[in-house]
Amino acid sequence: MTERELFDRYNKDVYRTCYYMLRNAQDAEDICHDVFVTVFRQDWQRIEHVRAWIMRITMNHCLNLLRKNRTKREKQSEVQRLHEHAVAAAVKPVDAVVLEKEASAEWERLLKQLPDKLLAVVTLRYIGELSMSEIAETLRIPQGTVKSRLHKALKMMRKKLEQNDPIWLKGEERIGTY
Repeated sequence: MTERELFDRYNKDVYRTCYYMLRNAQDAEDICHDVFVTVFRQDWQRIEHVRAWIMRITMNHCLNLLRKNRTKREKQSEVQRLHEHAVAAAVKPVDAVVLEKEASAEWERLLKQLPDKLLAVVTLRYIGELSMSEIAETLRIPQGTVKSRLHKALKMMRKKLEQNDPIWLKGEERIGTY
């Protein structure tokens, strides 16, 4: 496989993971570029599980940026979201935009409250659609740790939701029991 083929094959996965971790298009592009610079400087052709290796590099770059500049990232992502909602409002009915904005804002708020380690696992699982074993390999942690972090993150998010809207969640549980 050539460098171009490697880039074409994994670029979208790397960018999507960066975007969901960082919530900023420019930062995602920058980190995506840095990831492939790192990959091409290594002897990547000898790596057995290339996708997991690239995703590990991606997560490391994302987590490093999050640690360095959390406040700046939050301000930039807010501007991006406002722009996306303004564009969406021009096309969709007002009630649909309001509902989407509320759900998106709630999801963003919940994700921002998670510690970086938990955010990484949730992002890889639900945004990157990686399996538990792929996440374990990507983050270089045991599969049991992946499961416990995912469980803890979901539990934290559920608890926050229950504090904000207990009626909605009780209705959700009733639906699941039928």
